[in-house]
Amino acid sequence: MVLQDRAKATREAIIAGAAAVFEEHGYGNASLTQVSQAAKVTKGALYFHFQSKEDLARAVIEEQHRIVLAEGQAILAESRPALTTMILMCRAFGLKLIHEPVVRAGIRLTLEATAFGQPVRGPYEDWIDAMGHLAEQAREEKHIRSSVTAAAFARYLVASFTGVQMVSGILTDRRDVMQRIEEMWSILLPGIMHEDYQEDPMALAALISAE
Repeated sequence: MVLQDRAKATREAIIAGAAAVFEEHGYGNASLTQVSQAAKVTKGALYFHFQSKEDLARAVIEEQHRIVLAEGQAILAESRPALTTMILMCRAFGLKLIHEPVVRAGIRLTLEATAFGQPVRGPYEDWIDAMGHLAEQAREEKHIRSSVTAAAFARYLVASFTGVQMVSGILTDRRDVMQRIEEMWSILLPGIMHEDYQEDPMALAALISAE
């Protein structure tokens, strides 16, 4: 058990080190030497867990996806209205981008994935699927207009969020990412909210910046 715990800790340290390197340098300019130095492990220890830079990149993406999924599951477990849940899931993702280097690195790597294989579709497909189910539930709760197609809105929302955080990353190193996500929702909500839903769309959008 001690050896297993040590191996697990070493693997986690390597993934964290790889995330720091990939986030700063991107996949093409990152080296395994940089990763071993950032993780404070030997090259031998690194190769024991990962055979290539591609394996490392995929491990970082998988860890990023695991973190975001776990956060999403925790929000779903709170059983709020579906539209509120969608907004809070975007809030949580934004906060992870600010505070979690693995999440930032994983997002960068998904955009660079053609450099080390096939495009990474899974995280996007999972997120679109989750948002589609929530959008359908929000329609049933009469918080989203019946004229809004749940699957189409889910695709649009994920594309919008991805673009918003990318542009924020380019322009401000994501210093304004929460403000930009709130702005996105403040534009989207008036066009999708059911006419009988009495909630103020600006108040809903402000959940993004709530403490």
